[in-house]
Amino acid sequence: MQQSIDYTEIGLIAGLEVHQQLLTKTKLFCRCPSGLYTTEHDGTVLRHMRPTLSELGEYDGTALMEFKTKKNIIYLLHESNTCTYETDDTPPFLINQEAVDVAIEQCLMLGCDIVDELHIARKQYLDGSIPTGFQRTAIVGVNGRLPFRGRELSITQVSVEEDSCREVSDNGHLIVWRTDRLGVPLIETVTGPDLRTPDEVEEAILLVGRVCRSTGHVRVGLGASRQDVNVSVRGGTRVEIKGVPKAGWAPALVHGEAIRQVNLLQLRDELHQRGIKSPEAITIDHRDVTRILASSEIDFFRLEGWDRFNESHDRREGFESGKGPFSVRAVRLKSLRGTLEHPTQPDLTFAHELQGRVRVISGLDQPPIMVHDGSWPGAAAELKALRSALHCEAEDALAVIWGAEEDTLTAAEEIRLRFADATLGVPAETRQPFADGHTNFERILPGPDRMYPDTDSPPLALGRDRVAALQEKLAEPPWEREERYSAAGLPRNTIHFLIRRGGARLVDLVVNEAGADLRSTGFFFGERLKGLRRAGLQVDDITDEQWLSWFRLMSSQPVLAEILDEVVAWMARHLGNDPNAFVEGGLYGSEPKDWRQHLRKIAIGAQPKNPDGSQSQRLAFLMGLVMPNLRGRIPAQEVLLEIDPGANGKRDGQ
Repeated sequence: MQQSIDYTEIGLIAGLEVHQQLLTKTKLFCRCPSGLYTTEHDGTVLRHMRPTLSELGEYDGTALMEFKTKKNIIYLLHESNTCTYETDDTPPFLINQEAVDVAIEQCLMLGCDIVDELHIARKQYLDGSIPTGFQRTAIVGVNGRLPFRGRELSITQVSVEEDSCREVSDNGHLIVWRTDRLGVPLIETVTGPDLRTPDEVEEAILLVGRVCRSTGHVRVGLGASRQDVNVSVRGGTRVEIKGVPKAGWAPALVHGEAIRQVNLLQLRDELHQRGIKSPEAITIDHRDVTRILASSEIDFFRLEGWDRFNESHDRREGFESGKGPFSVRAVRLKSLRGTLEHPTQPDLTFAHELQGRVRVISGLDQPPIMVHDGSWPGAAAELKALRSALHCEAEDALAVIWGAEEDTLTAAEEIRLRFADATLGVPAETRQPFADGHTNFERILPGPDRMYPDTDSPPLALGRDRVAALQEKLAEPPWEREERYSAAGLPRNTIHFLIRRGGARLVDLVVNEAGADLRSTGFFFGERLKGLRRAGLQVDDITDEQWLSWFRLMSSQPVLAEILDEVVAWMARHLGNDPNAFVEGGLYGSEPKDWRQHLRKIAIGAQPKNPDGSQSQRLAFLMGLVMPNLRGRIPAQEVLLEIDPGANGKRDGQ
């Protein structure tokens, strides 16, 4: 992904759709518990999706595309987190009012105007991620603004909606989903196309995330938030990179998409120069060449290779595999020689664009999905025979796909359609992200025809009193908190971590109510606690009352700070118990009787095992010997001075 490009010169613009789960007890349209995930199931449902007409009598293009995939959709159900609403056998309950309050709160944090009345709509999805075939969603706020790099990042709208299922597997024509996440309330924050570089996209994701998490009323952790990144360049089209799980992925993904669109525009110009200026000018021929390749040295062109693949992946005809006998199909691409090798994303070519489309829509996902004459994997004689059989001329390209017969016919048509799109430039698509920065085709970008009113849900008035009450309790904006923490000497990375992971709330709690020092408390919750968490301690379950009690103890007896790790471990094991019990039980904070005389006796004869004669070695040895019994009772500096009275002078002189 090192290919360089001038983002200003190509007119790069980007915007975000940030999805953040809300911290509610129940789901959005039923009373199943929210956030209860399972790995087992006690029921399954098989579904097939079909498109429906929009309010204006139109079919959404994405819905039609997904219908062509002929997916068998299985849902895994567990009685602990799924009811008949999730399986579309019961109408929705009234919308979760707790979720509405959190959504309003988030809108206020994002500077939005709150709508007077909530109207629930249906957003059609036929990929199987929602058993109903649509997602219930409602706009809560519009026209927000966030300070960003000395300017403003516009917030177009904020919606409250139900989350989708979790994908378990996607194998040919069979996709399996788990319904535990289905219906969890989330907000979708849509920004304007205000971002101009990949780094700005990452920074904006983190900013919106910090705003959302500042209230403490949203979920945190893996999967609790994800974002769609919309990218285009001058002359290109909006492309949505769907479900980016981490902000750190964004720079490489946006960079790769920018390069991809520039290269696709160059391919369009190349096609126009060849006289192929419209979708209608794309001409293909295809035929079954299974017999020609029956003895091929390439394993996947032979029937026995196909049978082995199906057996090893437990594929059943008409279920995971498509219908019809095994077929190898060659596609002649008239006047398109060399275009399959045209670069798109860094290190990828236009052939990968075709492979992505074939994989998703035809269900032919066995590697390498498609081969072509620009990178032929077998003998030249076989390629020559195929080109001859399809009457290819010198300027023609040839592509080959294989699998169930019906799927190869679908694949041939999708190859034609993708080349037809290439004559226009950049197709409007939703694309799947990968950690290395490349993307793959997921579906055609949905349009307005997929939205229609939900007649099962009444409108909900959002009164001014309700909004005003939430405004009164609103958390401090993150940029103000960041300024306050920064002035106390906390580094920016620590500040951002505290806000993202909820530690800032605890910092402010103990600073305001226990009189703790802001800087040292911020370092404790933002840095030191990480190590204790990694050590396996359940530090996130420690109660507010325990933290307050402990910081009050440290404020009155600073020496107790030396046993901080031990106290945190005790609180994590004794949730809800006052740490005073641990301190008093260990006699911490109180001086042992005659400790100075005892210390002198130890110091007289004690020597390191392998003394080197240095005072520093002896002091370190003695401190290690006596501090286990004095830690949390006598300050370490005082013990050191008792062992070596000159230590204070040395310290002052350093």
